[in-house]
Amino acid sequence: MAFKVTVVSTSPIDGQKPGTSGLRKKVKVFKQPNYLENFVQATFNALTPEKVKGATLVVSGDGRYYSKDAVQIIIKMAAANGVRRVWVGKNTLMSTPAVSAVIRERSGADGSKATGAFILTASHNPGGPTEDFGIKYNMENGGPAPESITDKIYENTKTIKEYPIAQDLPNVDISAVGVTSFEGPEGKFDVEVFDSADDYVKLMKSIFDFESIRKLLSSPKFTFCYDALHGVAGAYAHRIFVEELGAQESALLNCVPKEDFGGGHPDPNLTYAKELVARMGLGKSDTGVEPPEFGAAADGDADRNMILGKRFFVTPSDSVAIIAANAIEAIPYFSSGLKGVARSMPTSAALDVVAKSLNLKFFEVPTGWKFFGNLMDAGMCSVCGEESFGTGSDHIREKDGIWAVLAWMSILAHKNKDSIDGDTKLVTVEDIVRQHWATYGRHYYTRYDYENVDAGKAKELMEHLVKLQSSIPDVNKIVKGIRSDVANVSSADEFEYKDPVDGSISKHQGIRYLFEDGSRLVFRLSGTGSEGATIRLYIEQYEKDASKIGRESQEALSPLVDIALKLSKMEEFTGRSAPTVIT
Repeated sequence: MAFKVTVVSTSPIDGQKPGTSGLRKKVKVFKQPNYLENFVQATFNALTPEKVKGATLVVSGDGRYYSKDAVQIIIKMAAANGVRRVWVGKNTLMSTPAVSAVIRERSGADGSKATGAFILTASHNPGGPTEDFGIKYNMENGGPAPESITDKIYENTKTIKEYPIAQDLPNVDISAVGVTSFEGPEGKFDVEVFDSADDYVKLMKSIFDFESIRKLLSSPKFTFCYDALHGVAGAYAHRIFVEELGAQESALLNCVPKEDFGGGHPDPNLTYAKELVARMGLGKSDTGVEPPEFGAAADGDADRNMILGKRFFVTPSDSVAIIAANAIEAIPYFSSGLKGVARSMPTSAALDVVAKSLNLKFFEVPTGWKFFGNLMDAGMCSVCGEESFGTGSDHIREKDGIWAVLAWMSILAHKNKDSIDGDTKLVTVEDIVRQHWATYGRHYYTRYDYENVDAGKAKELMEHLVKLQSSIPDVNKIVKGIRSDVANVSSADEFEYKDPVDGSISKHQGIRYLFEDGSRLVFRLSGTGSEGATIRLYIEQYEKDASKIGRESQEALSPLVDIALKLSKMEEFTGRSAPTVIT
């Protein structure tokens, strides 16, 4: 079937600056004439010609509302831009980690390899006709486009005049696996629809000892629950946990992907994963049913994870530290050692302590997975994580929610290899975490999110905090006036990162107040919302005294919370007496 190329006149549309994870806006914004097309063409124009002409591209995402329309538009634009073939996940479904794996691992029947991907996701943001949509571009290493490319994309959106599109190309049936071929002015153009679970499962089996996990899951002592929050993780959960590892079907919660995530907020935290939280015994009311030993959740595009034990929450900052501390013994992929570890700046320093103890290279980077990707491409980092429920390793160049769950299952299987059979008590998630604290100390940690704050007021608050930093003695006077029972602030700055690989410098990455006892306050404006600004406040108290590591987090952090809210004048600037979400 032949197609023609039409050149459509357009003009720039304001506000198409990609954030840390691409462009996210309300669906109604993306549905405006030329909105999606402008951004896609701006991306094609930002790439070198060999990454477009004759190239293979992946186009898929988390299946949220508007994905099916967007995929067809991008296919038509790819054809018109001279792309040779497009790979699409069946029903547009491909988790963000699976996209990264497909770019890195998959070969077409003719030996073709993907050079990049358009990922259609707004991650953990809600979906539906009145909710959020998003698009981001990943490079040939499987990781998000670096700032040099996203800056070019944004500049292109401000000058765009036209875009080519194969308007007469019929819509491709993305519900059926197979190849559809077309002929265009520049030759052949193929669209291949495939099930990405095959590639992803193969990769997971090369990393973990599935047999030892299967043995753990077969023990009557071990019970498990996984909640996909109606996101794309559901497309992988049955295959991995039930078919490959032998878990019961009843262990899967909300594992049917839905365009609107079942009307929920696909963010795996204690606020939004209500059903899992209740099942794990962490809800407000006692269900009277004994909770499973291990629970986990994913977000919309399956790159984030939440780890829970029976009546026990594992903070993401502790999770990455515990995975790093146990990786060599428990996960075959790491048996020859770790190249290094890294965390995002707002993440607690739990990983730092592990790195120091195990004599590992350690890196503190800005928020954004691309910074980890650079380190991994240079062979400097094996395991990394973010406090925002993102954990991963150098097997791909994105965070990976199911990978993190399998890592925890591997640690549990390793710790219980002698206690699965017989009457020996199971080593639980809580046991593993408390043992970790006893060895390395505990980082009490919480995050306050103030969502959809007036952008101008949010900026004023940040400017106020930067201004305060000019005099640390004055800051300490304010601090001691609020609470006399906390340590002095030893330094304060705006975090700036010089990439050890390419020398690039990232400025204004968050405002830090560092205390003499290792505690920290961090303030950041987040780029992942679709409206207004989100202020994130991170509060961390380090405790080495073994007699004090069992306190309730809220009690241990109370003095620093008090200081953070008053020092920043949070209520005064935002008009909010409480955060939207506390993690």
